[in-house]
Amino acid sequence: MAIGDIYLGLVYMAKERKPDSTWPYRRIVAKLGTSLLTGGSDRLNQDVMSSLVGQVAQLHNQGLEVIIVSSGAIASGRHKLGLAKQIKGIPFKQVLASVGQHRLMSLYEQLFRQYNITVAQALLARADLLDRAGYLNARNTLLALLELRVLCIVNENDVVAVDEIQEAIFGDNDNLSAMVANLIDADLLLILTDTAGLYTADPHRDPQAQLISQVERIDSEIERLAADTSSRLGTGGMITKIEAAKAATSSGVTVVIADGREPEVILKLARGEALGTRFLPTSSKRESRKRWMLSGLSTRGKLVVDSGAALALKKQKGSLLAAGIRDIEGNFQRGDIVNIHDPEGSRLGCGITNYGSADIKVIKGAHSKKIATLLGYDYGSEVVHRNNLVVL
Repeated sequence: MAIGDIYLGLVYMAKERKPDSTWPYRRIVAKLGTSLLTGGSDRLNQDVMSSLVGQVAQLHNQGLEVIIVSSGAIASGRHKLGLAKQIKGIPFKQVLASVGQHRLMSLYEQLFRQYNITVAQALLARADLLDRAGYLNARNTLLALLELRVLCIVNENDVVAVDEIQEAIFGDNDNLSAMVANLIDADLLLILTDTAGLYTADPHRDPQAQLISQVERIDSEIERLAADTSSRLGTGGMITKIEAAKAATSSGVTVVIADGREPEVILKLARGEALGTRFLPTSSKRESRKRWMLSGLSTRGKLVVDSGAALALKKQKGSLLAAGIRDIEGNFQRGDIVNIHDPEGSRLGCGITNYGSADIKVIKGAHSKKIATLLGYDYGSEVVHRNNLVVL
């Protein structure tokens, strides 16, 4: 029997394990933050992790598919080496991650072994996903692990992820969790931390602050509410969680930010119970190519269009023409992905450009018939053709 036949047989058997209908979500990504895993201390809290693992194991054994995106490697390494939190810097954090990642995975291995669940580790760096082939390779690996009933634990590859170019890193595991949810077509992304969700004000400073139970669309007001909150141990804060939620919901994923210390929080959220702040999907599930474009991993620049072009893109499903472009940011080449924004600064979507940034600076605002005259050549009348465009 060929290896491909064996693989297909395993996939078939995996698909036969269907979850009970009481679970509204089939495929879940659970992001566990540093502040949660340490219980607010300077080291991993085994009791906290044991509780979270037990909940994930129950979902797994009920036939649901779960991937964990776990922080905690740097905190684990810092404790092991007995070093002060005041010592900072990217190379130092890479050393801590190198020491701590093994300890973090060893603890997960030990905890999941009690439930006879095999675990795998996937370390992802942003550079791994910048091109289409890398994106698909990561996607295929994660999906194969799910189909083979292996519990995958994902973390950013902190040891090698940081480059002189800022875009080479995810920067935090909140955004990484949204990327993983995008990669595997997740139904639900749980961002579990040490706070109950998004509030109307900072609850640590304002006793009148109220929890926002549901957000239909993340706009500038929601982003403003998130801007002032931060995490003591984590690299992100509420703002990075909102960024992650925005990315995931645009790909059709429901997102919940909740307090991971709540008893049976993962089980409750997987059942659809109202806890934390729930962010509703802003679109249906998108096909793989469009999800890759929307992920932002390969975005090289930004185009700002006028109101007429914005209307044509959103309502009339048209292509983006040079005449509708008002401004341009970044240096990019023909065939790169660019973000497209309206005059107010809101992101309309993204697309693969037919012209590089140098060319667009020359032709922006011009009629399509003048492109050949202005440049001495042309690659078509559209700067971004509608077939290479994703509108949010």
